[in-house]
Amino acid sequence: METESEPYVRLATLRQLHKVVADLNTARSLADTLQTVADGIVAGLGYELACVNLVRPDGDLVVAAFAGSAAAEALITGRVGSRPSWERRLSMGEAWGELRFIPHTEGWVLIEDDVPQWHTEGPDPRFEDEWHPQDRLYAPMYASGGGRELLGVISVDRPRNGRRPGPWGQEALQMYASQAAIAISNARLRANMQRALVRLEREQQALRASEESFRQAFEYAPSGMAIAEMGGDQHGRLLRTNDALCRLLGRPASAMRRYSFADLVHPEDVGTLLRTSAEGGRAELRLGRRDGSYIWVSLRNSVVADTADGPRFLLTHVEDIEDRKRHELQLAHRASHDALTGLPNSAELRARLSSRLCERPHGAREAAIEALDAAYDADPDTIFHTEGFDFGPVGVPYDHHVHTIAPDSEIDDGTKGLAVLFCDLDGFKSINDRFGHQTGDAVLVEVARRLTTGVREGDTVARLGGDEFVVLADGLGAADAADLAVRLRNAIILPIRVDGRGVRVGASFGIGWASCGMSVDEVLQSADQRMYVEKRSRAKVHRRAG
Repeated sequence: METESEPYVRLATLRQLHKVVADLNTARSLADTLQTVADGIVAGLGYELACVNLVRPDGDLVVAAFAGSAAAEALITGRVGSRPSWERRLSMGEAWGELRFIPHTEGWVLIEDDVPQWHTEGPDPRFEDEWHPQDRLYAPMYASGGGRELLGVISVDRPRNGRRPGPWGQEALQMYASQAAIAISNARLRANMQRALVRLEREQQALRASEESFRQAFEYAPSGMAIAEMGGDQHGRLLRTNDALCRLLGRPASAMRRYSFADLVHPEDVGTLLRTSAEGGRAELRLGRRDGSYIWVSLRNSVVADTADGPRFLLTHVEDIEDRKRHELQLAHRASHDALTGLPNSAELRARLSSRLCERPHGAREAAIEALDAAYDADPDTIFHTEGFDFGPVGVPYDHHVHTIAPDSEIDDGTKGLAVLFCDLDGFKSINDRFGHQTGDAVLVEVARRLTTGVREGDTVARLGGDEFVVLADGLGAADAADLAVRLRNAIILPIRVDGRGVRVGASFGIGWASCGMSVDEVLQSADQRMYVEKRSRAKVHRRAG
């Protein structure tokens, strides 16, 4: 079972992974890009060593970048491994999606081949998934398109947690290798275009040759390219687009010349586009397609001149990042939601609850006003400041936070608050013991569905773990919350069909209230304690009835 801390680790890793992926496209040269790829493995994916092996024109692979050990870097950087030896490695061991893992029990046969390698001695693993010093894990990088041209191979070593990566770690490394391949391809493309731009600045004969080189690089680039006007009344208007950009947006080149990127950008991303500088500016935003949909792209700008003293134009490189964005959303959802039921997990529940609470309890504003009035009466010439508040034109503090308050649980006085319903299933352990965990999992999934169906849109149903659930329902009074608990309990206790048999579970609910001035733990503990009070009370009634 997933521990409570694992979602936090995943979220932190996801944020770091997003940062290192974003850093891949900020390097200015191919060498910088390769080193950034290696550094990103160490900084963002939890490995101590990372090596980038790049395919040379002759097909062999050269160690182009290394991170994690200065001694290893000095020893193997620049060394070459033959293509047959690499192909042998990429066909051995276990296939983890695109990754290739060769355990130390098989990798010993590779010790004497010509592939540059670095590993340390160490003891045999103490448990099944422990990392051995001679284990090998490779992440091939392929060029975009259908040809699956090998660009290079990332090799990693010594996970910091000492274990072989699980499914989530494997997926993160594979996604990173895919983005690294795009970054390396883009760096090569930029290097070619930069060389072409240098040639454009030379004499006329070299200029004409370079213009043709630039045209071909522009027209046949695998990713989108556009040239736009700079300055004047037509600033930003697209003068020229390549086939890749036209295909990406589903618009013909003749139609593209009627637009600027400002006309195509998603309304929510207009500010991002306006903040992107012309020279070296980079942004991730959505552009509109002809069918009305939007696609996530990465824009990178540079300025080029038609001649040495002629007009300047904006060259924009447009990269399709829709898959990466979708993948990031999937990873973020996976880190914040329960894998079995699909409900928000404990970390996500705490985040949502925390967003509604502040450290000042309800009534702090009124107390601040009274203190201000008293101080003003004592000395009208003094300038006053009350921490945590802004002041209006007549000195009355504004409190912009909408405080969460708790209604009286004994008397329904019409006050509405944020109800926290703590739900614990009764009899669930006996189902697991009698019918097995597969049946137990099916029961949890069905209970999650019934809880979700029984609440309003906008309410939160989360799974804390095991057979414990929490419902956040805003805008309820005391009677409303009690009615909701009864409805949800009645929905849960109905028979659940699993593999042709009907099973039943009970449910105990404790109703707590979130209120500013309370911590998240205090809110949850309050609801939990009320649940146990109700459970004991119902047990006594049951014994008397028996």
